[in-house]
Amino acid sequence: MFDHRVLKPAKQLIFSLITFSVVIFLIHADDVIYHQSLRSYEHKGTPEELQTHTTRTALRSTLAHIPLRSLREEEEDVDSGDQKTPVAPINVTKKERIAWFRENLHEFKIFKSNKFTKQFHARVLGFFSHECETQFFMTWISPASSFGGRELLSLESLFKVHPQACLMILSRTMDTKHGNRILKPLLDRGYKVEAVTPDLSFLFRGTPAEAWFQELSKGKKDPGEIPLSQNLSNLMRLAVLYKYGGIYLDTDFIVLKPFTGLRNSIGAQSMDMVSKQLTRLNNALLIFDMNHPLLLKFIQEFALTFDGNKWGHNGPYLVSRVIDRLQKNDGFNFTVLPPMAFYPVSWTRIGGLFWKPKNRGESKWVEAKLLQLNGQSYAVHLWNKQSSSLTIEEGSVIGRLVSDHCIICNYTFSS
Repeated sequence: MFDHRVLKPAKQLIFSLITFSVVIFLIHADDVIYHQSLRSYEHKGTPEELQTHTTRTALRSTLAHIPLRSLREEEEDVDSGDQKTPVAPINVTKKERIAWFRENLHEFKIFKSNKFTKQFHARVLGFFSHECETQFFMTWISPASSFGGRELLSLESLFKVHPQACLMILSRTMDTKHGNRILKPLLDRGYKVEAVTPDLSFLFRGTPAEAWFQELSKGKKDPGEIPLSQNLSNLMRLAVLYKYGGIYLDTDFIVLKPFTGLRNSIGAQSMDMVSKQLTRLNNALLIFDMNHPLLLKFIQEFALTFDGNKWGHNGPYLVSRVIDRLQKNDGFNFTVLPPMAFYPVSWTRIGGLFWKPKNRGESKWVEAKLLQLNGQSYAVHLWNKQSSSLTIEEGSVIGRLVSDHCIICNYTFSS
């Protein structure tokens, strides 16, 4: 006869060992899956050498025969995903701010080169060598832990209407195991999305921003009071479209219908109601061919007039300034779309789309607004800076759009 008092602790010990083994296995599996996604693009050559390949097929053949790195080497290159960029002090002189910038330059990981940045061009070409109906870009320079439900909703809505698209997120923090876990629900469903650590030196090389960036990376430029990551994102989107072509959009859009047929386009965010003249453009969504001359004009304006102390100066105001100076397109071949295309609601009124209707009149307004948006808009900009603290209420315009345009649909609404 066995003594159950002896067996009980033994069973608990065995169960604990099994549980521990399963946890270790899952952690290791997650690590292997993340690093496996990187190995396909490993290359020992420089970006310039990669550009000499005549076809993407040849590039894929080359990548397939490159030896793999050890996990230890890869771990040394992976950021935690939660790296925070220092914020410049306010109410100081330009000289004092530049001195602070030089002193803290080592904290700006975005400037640092590593094995991942050297793979950038190869990974871009390798990723878009898949059958992509459309190639999209986003940027994310904040910590991976900040990439939340609102951002995932933007990705879901994009793939809802562009299921065969390829989306690349230029991000050092999302190009980590943490970032891979965030994107995994979409990857598991077969959608083509990948975060890639950008090589800014390569991205800006051969553009009017090359010298500006070299000076900045040496601590010789005033970064300004506005977070530098915001201004680098403004420049990155212009450069990546210039080098590769495609569609850039911010992570606070709900995409409503395909962008099919749109080419070399930028959207206006406001219009004079009397004259019907477009008064302000925005760079939150850009659609351009590779090497488009207007993008080069934008990059040139950025480098010549950079001011890190004025919000929007290097972004929406920049594209507005450049296009305002152009006379009747000047042969640049582009289209400015009206506010209804991408910015159907201004940032001052975006809150109304988050609130549920409280009476019959408001319910009719919600239905009318949904009919208008679904009929006339390609996407809705949520103006996250103003709306990030708002709760999506059930039955609101945004709540209805989320329900209609999500894929995973793992969202809860307030009643």
